[in-house]
Amino acid sequence: MTDSPSLSVRHKRLIGVLVLLLILIGIGYLLIRSPASVPPPQRSAWNQPTPVRVIPVERGSLDVQIKSIGTVTPLNTVTVRSRVDGELTRVLFTEGAEVEQGALLAEIDPAPYRARLAQAEGLAQQNQAQLANAQADLELYEGLYEQDSIARQQLTSQRALVEELRGTLKANAAEVEDARLQLSWTRIAAPIAGKLGLRRVDAGNLVSSSDTEGLVTITQMRPITVEFTVAEPDVPALRRAVNSGETLAVQALDRSEQQVLATGELLTLDNQIDIATGTLRVKAVFDNADDELFPNQFVNVRLRLQTLPSVVTIPSDAVQFGSRGTYVYVVNAEESKAYTRQVTLGATADGRVAVTDGLAEQELVVLEGLDRLRDGRDVVISDEDAG
Repeated sequence: MTDSPSLSVRHKRLIGVLVLLLILIGIGYLLIRSPASVPPPQRSAWNQPTPVRVIPVERGSLDVQIKSIGTVTPLNTVTVRSRVDGELTRVLFTEGAEVEQGALLAEIDPAPYRARLAQAEGLAQQNQAQLANAQADLELYEGLYEQDSIARQQLTSQRALVEELRGTLKANAAEVEDARLQLSWTRIAAPIAGKLGLRRVDAGNLVSSSDTEGLVTITQMRPITVEFTVAEPDVPALRRAVNSGETLAVQALDRSEQQVLATGELLTLDNQIDIATGTLRVKAVFDNADDELFPNQFVNVRLRLQTLPSVVTIPSDAVQFGSRGTYVYVVNAEESKAYTRQVTLGATADGRVAVTDGLAEQELVVLEGLDRLRDGRDVVISDEDAG
């Protein structure tokens, strides 16, 4: 009974000795292991050269532009209405067709207006005969008065009658002209050249001069205008360009800004800035010979203010803004390092910006990989740039 505790203590000591022996064997193995078999410590990714894409600084012309969104607006849109009342007997136009100014579009029953014209002409002819008779009597009375055969009052009355009939005849002539004009209005002609809309009334219906919808609309397609707005900060530069006397080119592009629909010129500016939106309304005119522009169509507008003939330019994406001001990363190809360079910027157009100070032509500026750069960092130029 007394030997059991001693036996347990011996077992524990034996296990401890074995564990210590294993630890010593492991340490000895690490000490005698060849150093060449241990992998070298990996270099930090931050210390490795940064791959970048560079682009050379270029010198060339730069178009200074204003971009906006506009709406195609026709110069003239007319609702064709009847100027007289009556039955619409004929419709002579095709919906959606192109018409010339003066083309016959429709006819209203002319019979009532022909009758009115004949009535007015008959009354005028009757009064013309009465005037001729009164003038003959006046000549007779003047001869009798010289012979002292009639009283002066009779001669005076006859002269008044002649003048009265002359005035009546003038009124008859006006009535005849009005009746003839009413008759001409039974033939409805196109007041302008343009594109017809949809017919709003059919033949056989009674039409009136008071109808608001009219018969059809005509929209002038050539030339056509585009109305757009210019932000208030750009207005001074726009006014200077307009006052220079040069023709300012305007481009109308599709919604994706990938296709130029038409090219025209600036027509006019509004006379005041809209205080609600802080913009100035502007209108440009286009020939629209190929009908690419359609009324009420939304288009992207580019208004060219001027062309800078020979300036140093870089992509706008290469420019960085920080507490030190505006700068770019310039790559020294010999050292394969990128350095910051303060720059002074000018006008911007089509994704490029003019650099007035800080860069020379053909220097390499970093376009991609900017987020991992710092001043003096080692860089690796991508293969496409090297090529």
